[in-house]
Amino acid sequence: MLTIFDKINIKQFHSFFNDEDKCLSFLAQEKWKDGFVCRNCGHTRYCSGKTPYSRRCTKCKKEESATAHTIFHRCKIYLPDAFKLAHLVCTSPKISTAELSETLNMRQMTCWNFKKKVTQCIDNRKDVSEKGKIELKEVILGLGNKNS
Repeated sequence: MLTIFDKINIKQFHSFFNDEDKCLSFLAQEKWKDGFVCRNCGHTRYCSGKTPYSRRCTKCKKEESATAHTIFHRCKIYLPDAFKLAHLVCTSPKISTAELSETLNMRQMTCWNFKKKVTQCIDNRKDVSEKGKIELKEVILGLGNKNS
């Protein structure tokens, strides 16, 4: 599924991430694919947290959500819409906030703020492809440090 992100249109993308549960599941899977490491104490054992897909360290009891340390950290936009916006910016970096606003039926300023966050993440990456494209999963996980 991850390798096709840059080859699918927004409607196809929507079918993959059409509800918050699917988005959180994807974030958790990608974020902890190499295993959980508590950012507070470094412990690697965890149990389920209070919110869906969150993890709680069994040593220090610190809980971390799937969105923490990603571009969706403290995001006030409905998560599937934020995923769509990030996808559109990654696949069409020159897309205007007016186009985003019309496509996603959101306020233009909301689109501008989130697009700015996504483009800053892209600008901070050193591994952008020769075509200037970056995979969505790299953007999503790019704001936190590498020890997610």
